[in-house]
Amino acid sequence: MGHVNSVDLALFLKGLGFGLSLIVAIGSQNAFVLRQGLIREHVFWVALVSAVADSLLIVLGTLGLGTLFASSPLLILIATWGGALFLFWYGFCSFRSALQPQALELKGERSLSSLYSVIGATLAFSLLNPHVYLDTVVLIGSVAAKEPLEGRALFALGASFASTLWFFGLAYGARRLTPLFQNPRAWQILDVLVGITMWGIAFSLLLHWR
Repeated sequence: MGHVNSVDLALFLKGLGFGLSLIVAIGSQNAFVLRQGLIREHVFWVALVSAVADSLLIVLGTLGLGTLFASSPLLILIATWGGALFLFWYGFCSFRSALQPQALELKGERSLSSLYSVIGATLAFSLLNPHVYLDTVVLIGSVAAKEPLEGRALFALGASFASTLWFFGLAYGARRLTPLFQNPRAWQILDVLVGITMWGIAFSLLLHWR
């Protein structure tokens, strides 16, 4: 019994470690979650939707749908252009915000985006990025396929738990940076970096697709 438990734990930890190694590299999604955490705007829902979306994609990959996505030119075309257009638009908005930097103010009422619009943006960052599919569905799916059939669920659970830890940690951990972002210059720098990240990923998607 102890041997079975140790094997199960090893599979879970393997999925956890592999998931963390991949998710840290998804720049546009992480930048969005970080910014929402800084302005404390629907933080719980941003983290939850990001984690659930990642987990669903991981499950799909574990079930073997990664091969289908990788072999479908139409799916790759839709994901590439849809993701690139969205990232170009969000990058433009970030550069525009950088031209009018404001300090982070947490006192009093602020004009916040609606919950539905924030959830929609979170889903867009989670689903309109081919890199996410390649990492979660294709790559994690291919690694999970090498595990014994009965152990794939534990591997997927570990990878999904990695997403949950990362997004909630990033979203709520951003609050520690609050004093820094009470300086308008810090916001300006962040907006420029976010814009560069978004446009850089968008250009890389189109170059890779061509």
